[in-house]
Amino acid sequence: MSISDDAQNKAEDLKGRAKEAAGAVSGNEDLKTEGKADQVEAQIKDKVADVADAVKSGVDAVKDKLSGN
Repeated sequence: MSISDDAQNKAEDLKGRAKEAAGAVSGNEDLKTEGKADQVEAQIKDKVADVADAVKSGVDAVKDKLSGN
């Protein structure tokens, strides 16, 4: 995962936490739910990026073995 993707996911998570807190303080359940959804979305993107990195590393290892490196 690139550093910018990681930072973007962290920013989205923090935005979600802020929305959730604002919704809790104001009694706005829709805003609170939206904040939770933003957090889940950021976590999913983070996990997908981790899996993609692992797959890329595996592919690179196979290429290295096949090429004799």
